[in-house]
Amino acid sequence: MAEPMVRYWDVQEFTPEDRADAVRTVIANITGRVEIDFPVPGRRVEARGVTSDLGPLTVCTVRSNATLVRHNARYATDELEPSIFLGLQMSGSSTVTQADHETRVRPGDLVLYQSTLPYIVADRNGIGQHFFRIPVSRLALPQALFSQVSAVSLSPGDPIAELTASHLRQLATAHARFDGPGVEALGQPSIDLLRAVITTHLDAVHLTKESLQSTLLLRILEYARAHLAEPGLNAAQIAAAHHMSVRRLYKVMAEGGISLADWIRTHRLEECRNEFRRPTARLTTIETVARRWGFTDMSNFGRIFRAAYGVSPREWRLLTAGEQPATPDADAQIVHAPLQ
Repeated sequence: MAEPMVRYWDVQEFTPEDRADAVRTVIANITGRVEIDFPVPGRRVEARGVTSDLGPLTVCTVRSNATLVRHNARYATDELEPSIFLGLQMSGSSTVTQADHETRVRPGDLVLYQSTLPYIVADRNGIGQHFFRIPVSRLALPQALFSQVSAVSLSPGDPIAELTASHLRQLATAHARFDGPGVEALGQPSIDLLRAVITTHLDAVHLTKESLQSTLLLRILEYARAHLAEPGLNAAQIAAAHHMSVRRLYKVMAEGGISLADWIRTHRLEECRNEFRRPTARLTTIETVARRWGFTDMSNFGRIFRAAYGVSPREWRLLTAGEQPATPDADAQIVHAPLQ
């Protein structure tokens, strides 16, 4: 039987005296063998996380009161396939050290470190990080380049780096929900996007051109995702942001089998549906949520929501709250009257 793609773990399931070893074992299965320091003796060891395999990309979210993770030289020949780790800080800051480099990682920063060399990740407030494991072979870059980008902040302020950080943050936040056929396809495009960041950071012109071209569609979609809430979002705006013609934009989208208008509508609906699912949804009108995500025609919003999900916005909100609509035709209000 295949190993499940999504794996949850929490060391609270172990006895207090076994928890530190349990954490080391779990992390070793993800990153290779490491040493982990916890707060002063007497404080309870805490650690929990979730790990997902998205094809070649492993995504892991970890929260722990561990203060330091150390990968020593004697572990550099682990059986783990040579990999690159990318840390994405949740809050506060941590420090990553490898070879002669050391950098402080803050939310939004991108930092890499290699599995084949010693490294240290330290956070005196406890490790709280999303991180990604990528086989070196999948990045398709010369090995010599990695020593130049290990434990340094990758192109802070660069548009491609910021877009990549935004994409990976969304992926890390949602990865535990990804399951079933097709999720493997999410991994390689994300790796290609990181490859573009690395080559841009190093100003490797020939590699950068190749990377930018291979990630163009993903960058277009991430830009559109970041601007979903703008009612006027359109092809001309997206094309201008990527220094191309509208005709070229539509060609790139068509090559990826994507209709821009359908993609924007689908993802706006998804954001609305997610908001309606939240416990505080009843405190906000349906119209407010719809307008927040770029919908301006309320009657049309009700119709396309029903077409997509089989229920009206009001019915969906009631159902996710564990209630039933008062009448079978309650959705008539959604189409013919202002949303409540």
